[in-house]
Amino acid sequence: MNIKKSTISRRKFLGTAAAAAAVSVVPFNFSCSSGTQSNKPNSKVNGVQLGLTTYSYRSIPHGLEEVLEYILKAGVNAVEMRSVLEEGLGIPSGPPRAPRGGPELTDEERAERTKAAEALREEQRQWRLSLPMEKYADIRKMYNDAGVDIHIAKFAPAGWSDEEIDYAYEATKVLGAYGITNEAGEEACKRLGPFAEKHNSLAIYHTHGQFGQAGFDLDTLLGYSPANRLNLDVGHYWGATGLHPNDIIIKYHDKIPMLHMKDKTGPNDTPANTNKPWGQGTTPIADVLLLLKEEKWPIDVFVELEYPIESYSDPVKEVTKCIEYMRCILE
Repeated sequence: MNIKKSTISRRKFLGTAAAAAAVSVVPFNFSCSSGTQSNKPNSKVNGVQLGLTTYSYRSIPHGLEEVLEYILKAGVNAVEMRSVLEEGLGIPSGPPRAPRGGPELTDEERAERTKAAEALREEQRQWRLSLPMEKYADIRKMYNDAGVDIHIAKFAPAGWSDEEIDYAYEATKVLGAYGITNEAGEEACKRLGPFAEKHNSLAIYHTHGQFGQAGFDLDTLLGYSPANRLNLDVGHYWGATGLHPNDIIIKYHDKIPMLHMKDKTGPNDTPANTNKPWGQGTTPIADVLLLLKEEKWPIDVFVELEYPIESYSDPVKEVTKCIEYMRCILE
């Protein structure tokens, strides 16, 4: 299918990838060539840019310096930065959310929580609008000096004020990232695209189970702006639909600057639609990677770690294993 190219192309940010052909099935325990043979990480393998989203480290201490250390251990040179950005710069935070299944709140307690949330929201808005962009320049320098490029800033700002969305895109530009990610939805896709156009950037929408929902219309969502793009989550797509992700990647490859990769079971497996350690699910990870390698499309592939981790391991080790899993397929 021929797809009309947008006036805003990711190629102007990162250039065109090169590629070749090769291997197929790999077990989960393996050892391939490392991306840290030089003094800088390199996770671009035969033209396919591998990386990770910092959400993978959410369960362990994840300050800016700590996350950089984790990234370097994985031998990764390209990342999607999530809440670690603003958290690392000291954004005001509220109390932790009440645990699910707790006692039901009274009307008075709900009103108090709503008032506190509104006050925090305003405090965060003021914080963002007063933050010097030099703070983001410092983050970029710290990461770039270590050999890590920030490709994506997941501010997820669709519900923010206009001024805050402008702030998010200014920060994205300073970080050297090619776009902002947000969860896919009608209002988000209508709202963020024009801001991305204004800032000569991209608005990239992540998907969970939307493709398995009746009436989900990707063409309409992307059509709201020439700057709108799809962050296809390969695992969620497989888990929700059981359809081969290569079909949608082929159809929309010019609209997909990045993928999230994970291994899940499909809707007809037992258990269904469940995150698994890589190699234990049924997501066709190798097929996707080899397609990108063959077609030479400039699509980033980011590990998003969501499967349960055994007590003898941790997210740093598991992300590193996932990166190595993909290396073995691509080499």
